[in-house]
Amino acid sequence: MASISNLSSPITPLKSSPVLPPPPTTAVYLGFPARLNLSSSKLSVRSTVPLAASLLVKCSQNGGNGSHVKRTTLHDLYEKQGQSPWYDNLCRPVTDLIPLIESGVRGVTSNPAIFQKAISTSNAYNDQFRELVQGGKDIESAYWELVVKDIQDACRLFEPIYDETDGGDGYVSVEVSPRLADDTQGTVDAAKWLHKVVDRPNVYIKIPATAACVPSVRDVISLGISVNVTLIFSLSRYEAVIDAYLDGLEASGLDDLSRVTSVASFFVSRVDTLVDKMLEKIGTPEALNLRGKAANAQAALAFQLYQKKFSGPRWEALVKKGAKKQRLLWASTSVKNPAYPDTLYVAPLVGPDTVSTMPDQALQAFIDHGTVGRTIDANVSEAEGIYNALEKLGIDWSYVGNQLELEGVDSFKKSFDSLLDSLQEKANSLKLVNL
Repeated sequence: MASISNLSSPITPLKSSPVLPPPPTTAVYLGFPARLNLSSSKLSVRSTVPLAASLLVKCSQNGGNGSHVKRTTLHDLYEKQGQSPWYDNLCRPVTDLIPLIESGVRGVTSNPAIFQKAISTSNAYNDQFRELVQGGKDIESAYWELVVKDIQDACRLFEPIYDETDGGDGYVSVEVSPRLADDTQGTVDAAKWLHKVVDRPNVYIKIPATAACVPSVRDVISLGISVNVTLIFSLSRYEAVIDAYLDGLEASGLDDLSRVTSVASFFVSRVDTLVDKMLEKIGTPEALNLRGKAANAQAALAFQLYQKKFSGPRWEALVKKGAKKQRLLWASTSVKNPAYPDTLYVAPLVGPDTVSTMPDQALQAFIDHGTVGRTIDANVSEAEGIYNALEKLGIDWSYVGNQLELEGVDSFKKSFDSLLDSLQEKANSLKLVNL
């Protein structure tokens, strides 16, 4: 397997597969005509056909299946409430993102599990993979080249939004290897490498908020690299993440901080999945009545912490140098319990200067019947009451955060390892490597 040290060389451009080659003024993408406005590095698309209903993007075997859509509640979410809707998925062809961008999606998040599904279930990666292995790349190096190409192509699609918002939106996130979750310096080195090889202004390097990697966030931010801090499950760890961002900005020595940005990915539905099990074990009427309420209550308190930390003299001094707030990003927004409303982790968390990243089901549900209104701080006292009531019942929030972090890191490691195994099998089946 490749290590970060021998992944330091630039990504090799493919002779037979250039990154999104300049198309003609009018082209066909995803089965519909589209007008294309091109510059040297940006792509914006306007469709010329009637609007369709479905937004679901499926990783295709050989081509795209996206559908063009009309103005949606996602536009209202951003324009009326200041919350950016992002899409929690990425697969080839990345042009499947075009109708989602038209529907109001303003960014993309990815993770090892997403790439494991995309690469292992699609033939769309075969040509590049074959060329890489035949060119002498080992399996892990080939994996990163597949990922980097997708990230670069997606960044190009979202760059107009990045430019229009002066770097405030339009980001695409790519995560460092989950094997580095306990390696502070290894994570810093991996973030530097990914930032260099992706080489796009609107890429976020995802770093997990483990105890070992919170210092990595500080160091990476200090280098002027924008970061998506992921796998945040507790208020205490979230505050440490904010402090790491502020420390990094202060340590950077930059006179202009406007291009160093960050989001803090606060996970939601997984909290209820764990806490609900604990409440069912307690079994009292009071405990059972609190099921499905822990995650959003903690999220509401996280927003209060966000407002507190990004105010006052320390923050104002950074604002004078152009610093932008580290936005709260609601992650894990899909509903795991079918008994709950399908917009449970989206609709109650609407607030200004935040991001909600949604997988297919949550995105489709919110577009179909979601309501737009500021809800994140509509009833803070109720959120505090729920949070405290759970503590009184014996729910240890520190345990919840630590357990979910362990599960999250382990899940991503398994996805990463599984994908590398799948790629090795694919290489063997294609007789690309010596057995």
